[in-house]
Amino acid sequence: MEIINNFLWSICLVLLIVSGIYFSFKLKFLHLNFVHIFKSLKGKSDKSGISPFESLMISLGGCIGVGSLAGIALAIFKGGVGTIFWILLSSLIIAPISIVENSLASIYREKTASGYVGGPAYYIKRGLGFKKIALLYAIIVSIAYLFGFLTIQSNTIARSITAFFDVPSILLGIIIGILSFIIIKKGLKGIANFSKVFVPLMAFIYVGVTLFIILKNINLIPSIFSTILKEAFNPSSFKYGILSSIIIGLERGIFASEVGTGTSAIASGSSNLKNPIKQGLVGVVGVYFTTFVICLGTALIILTSNYSPDNYLVVNGIEITLNAMIYHLGLFGNLVLYFSLIAFSFSTIISGYFYVESNLKFIFPKLSDNKLLILKLFTCFLLGIAPIIRPDFIWNISDLLVALLIIINVNCLLNLKNDVIMEQEVGVYDDK
Repeated sequence: MEIINNFLWSICLVLLIVSGIYFSFKLKFLHLNFVHIFKSLKGKSDKSGISPFESLMISLGGCIGVGSLAGIALAIFKGGVGTIFWILLSSLIIAPISIVENSLASIYREKTASGYVGGPAYYIKRGLGFKKIALLYAIIVSIAYLFGFLTIQSNTIARSITAFFDVPSILLGIIIGILSFIIIKKGLKGIANFSKVFVPLMAFIYVGVTLFIILKNINLIPSIFSTILKEAFNPSSFKYGILSSIIIGLERGIFASEVGTGTSAIASGSSNLKNPIKQGLVGVVGVYFTTFVICLGTALIILTSNYSPDNYLVVNGIEITLNAMIYHLGLFGNLVLYFSLIAFSFSTIISGYFYVESNLKFIFPKLSDNKLLILKLFTCFLLGIAPIIRPDFIWNISDLLVALLIIINVNCLLNLKNDVIMEQEVGVYDDK
């Protein structure tokens, strides 16, 4: 399984980097026009569907997860400090892909009684006429989130709490399932309403703590950035060398933003923003916030602490971040980290369910409310039993499925690029 995953992810890495550079030129480096990017959140919309801000919060809820806390630490441990440079660079390289996939979601979305639905399955079917491939994408993304990412998040929350409190993990799973059901039972609009309140709140708290730590150690920041740049191009950087640093950094940056998987496009397909290019730029806001604010913030928390790779043998990342938090904030750092871990994981559960329901509606267009209720109950059942399942196998399967999603989605984006280029030529601010 590991050999297959490594092979597929090597393909994904090359595909995403080459596509990102290609789209950068085709879109005239629109992803670097920050005036257009921030103005995109104020485009004209109608009363159907969800707002651009809500679609952004759902997307952020899905990608700001455990990886923002543990994944960044693991990248530093494995590839050295220089990986941070490559993580940041990767987000700039792949951001144009986000414009394309989110714009296409807006172009090919479909109107329903309750609003809009869209995403890769819709633009693959309607834009390319590849009905079977569209169906395959919808099935893979539904399985990946329902049986993979959602259950992993529940497992992570339970493990975090049981590390400090003597509580049965199955009980925690049941509580997570019940809380999730309260939110998802209200449907896609209910999820959007939850996300637009909860995601900004959890991000505000984490960013606030991060800024406090950075300001407290402001004298160290210039030397840290200097070290990041130096180690990024240092052939003898740590024991892994520069090539490992580059690969790990690029992989981590791509994984953190979820660009290329098409999941943010699922949220964009439900947005009521009229201009497709603006919706594409909304997606870029999510990419930059996840990478340059959350991931970079976590890195600075670690690098301003007493971190040393020699203090660890085999890690999964979270203990590095935990030790850094305790170093800066004492026992309060413990609380901050575990609040963030639980909040990030829970937001991923809610956003993940949004992706599942949206794609099941594509697979079964006449899905009734009663059958949707069965889906919601089954989802909560999986969340309930997730804490007693070993996550290793689930992670491997999830990695495999995500790689397949990227390969399918990015190839289709390359075939549909002219649709987005035409929209850009009409005018970024043409709210037709």
